[in-house]
Amino acid sequence: MTEATAPKEESFIGKFLVLKGAVRELWIIFATKIMTILAYSVVNSTLVLWLSSDLGFGDKSAGVVVAAWSTALTIFTVMVGSLVDAVGIRKSLLAGFGLAAAARLVMAFFAVKWIALPFGLFPLALGEALQTPVMVAAVKRFTTTKQRSIAFSMYYSMMNVGFAVAGWTFDKVRGGLGEYGHFNVPILGFQISTYQTIILLGALFTLPNFILTWFALRGGVEATDEGVVVKPEPEKYPGKSFLEAFLLSSRSALKDWWRIFGNLWSQPTFYRFLAFFGLVVFVKLVLYHMYYTFPKYAIRELGAGAPFGQLFGTLNAVIVVILAPIIGALTQKFTAYKVVIIGTLITALSVFFMVVPPAHYQSLADGTFGHAIAWWLNLSGPVLPLYVSIALFTIIYSIGESFYSPRLYEYPAAIAPRGQEGSYLALSMLPYFVAKFFVGSMSGFLLDAFCPETGPRNSQMLWVIIGGMALLTPAGLLLARRYIQVKEAGRE
Repeated sequence: MTEATAPKEESFIGKFLVLKGAVRELWIIFATKIMTILAYSVVNSTLVLWLSSDLGFGDKSAGVVVAAWSTALTIFTVMVGSLVDAVGIRKSLLAGFGLAAAARLVMAFFAVKWIALPFGLFPLALGEALQTPVMVAAVKRFTTTKQRSIAFSMYYSMMNVGFAVAGWTFDKVRGGLGEYGHFNVPILGFQISTYQTIILLGALFTLPNFILTWFALRGGVEATDEGVVVKPEPEKYPGKSFLEAFLLSSRSALKDWWRIFGNLWSQPTFYRFLAFFGLVVFVKLVLYHMYYTFPKYAIRELGAGAPFGQLFGTLNAVIVVILAPIIGALTQKFTAYKVVIIGTLITALSVFFMVVPPAHYQSLADGTFGHAIAWWLNLSGPVLPLYVSIALFTIIYSIGESFYSPRLYEYPAAIAPRGQEGSYLALSMLPYFVAKFFVGSMSGFLLDAFCPETGPRNSQMLWVIIGGMALLTPAGLLLARRYIQVKEAGRE
């Protein structure tokens, strides 16, 4: 091959410009992802606080409720993969957005266990399941092979825009109404708590997604390497309503579930796929502890009204929004497997900044770093050194996340057989919800043992346990690489 005929290396900017000709549906998914995560994150950050403050659950019982909710979410997620293949992306998203908005309204207005849980929290699990796996499948459906890596990085960045706004919103509502304050609902003429108000905002943030999807997202669009194809969305159950299609596809999904696991040992590729995501569970525990353990830990260690939403949620998201596309472009030729090992190692090690006694960060708290934290959080007076340890953890955690998390969306899409993307992508979400189940179960016990509301605390040990479990991911992926890595088309 001569110098003249050798393929030219694509420029850094050129890696991003491949999205220039993307179908409009891809940009709609990016936009709705921002609002989806904004709604999800503000509600998820509030969940354990709402369960304890408004519904009267203790630390342990609130954790059990979260674990039960996660189990429902897992079951629904398994079903949804088949539903996407049966009725299409558009209908699945409309159902998810509508159900999530309705469920959050129930949670916002009814602080009664027998109403808020069966008619609010648990239907929300189905609404959530009808969003994330469907949107991941949509990114693959609306991109060409060349566009896919950058599209998933951009998708992950849009997700973090939602997280950034959610952290700010969470703190602003708590700061404005008070940690245990109330909001007078206009027209309706009654009060709801601070945490119910945040959940109400989650419902309102979901409505634009429903409207945009209804009016702007076309059904049956697919971007292929040969061009854009528009065809009718699948009708696996012609003449059936959405609910009937959901029930039929759920039955089909459960049959497929048992069939897949019945044949697991004879399908080594799928076995390695599940083993990969099974190991990823351990590092994902960190994120879910930030939802279900960290809020109570932060209120107890920093005080009511502390702006910990911006300290972790917003700072983490801003860093990832900037770094994820850049790292995605620079590591485009690396296998997802290799990038995940690097990223999860960085993420797991970041937790140990929380293990160091806060007093060791006093000099940083009194210096420029502490002043930057005070500016970021709009704090007045001396900065507590615990803010420094949380900030350092967040920064390093975010760097690691920027490496591995976008690739976790790309990996199943890259190896899924054609026509089974929905099912594979839904199954790839299972380890996350398994992680959520264990964190829900663990969080109450960890808080009760190491960071109780009253009495002596040993909060550093809480993070030793979390960090130690997170390290199992990079260690396991590295040691088992030759056994579980799956070949990715076009990668080394």
